Amino acid sequence: MTAAEIKSLISGKFAGIIREDGEDPNPFIVIDSGRWATLARWMKAEKKLLLDSLHCVTGYDPGAEQALEVRYNLFSMTHRHWLEIRIAVDREEPQVPSVEKIWRTADWQEREIYDMYGIRFIGHRDLRRILLEDDWEGWPLRKDYVTPRTYRGMTVPKDKR
Repeated sequence: MTAAEIKSLISGKFAGIIREDGEDPNPFIVIDSGRWATLARWMKAEKKLLLDSLHCVTGYDPGAEQALEVRYNLFSMTHRHWLEIRIAVDREEPQVPSVEKIWRTADWQEREIYDMYGIRFIGHRDLRRILLEDDWEGWPLRKDYVTPRTYRGMTVPKDKR
C-alpha cells in the first residue's frame, strides 16, 4: 500500500484527524493528540494496515517557543509499508496518550522522552525517569534548557566537545 493510500484509509475512518501530511523524505501525518490512542489501536489491528511494529518513538524540540513534538515510526511486518505519525504538544503542559500497552516497545522510549523533554505519556504504567536521577531538574534535550552549575554538590561539566 502506498503512503497516499494509507493516508486516505486513515482519513476515511477518522475524518479530519490529519492536520498535515508530507513526504520529507519519509511519508508522515500530523495529528492532534486527543485521538491518538484510538487511531493507534485501529492502525495496529486494521487488516489493510497492520502497523504492528513500532520502530522508534522520539521527542523533538524545534526551538523558538514552538510546540514540542513526538514522532512515531510504524511499520507493517505483513504488508511491508510504513508511516510516521507526528504529534505536536504544548510546551507548557506537554502530554500525549501512551501507546506502551499497544506497542510494548514504546515503554522505555516514552520514558526516555519524558526524561529528556518532559513530555508526559498519559496512561503509561511506569512513567519515571530512566536516564537521570529522580531529583534532576529540567529537561536536558529541550533547546531552552540551561545546564545547572552543580548537582548534589558536584560541578557539572560544561565542556560539550
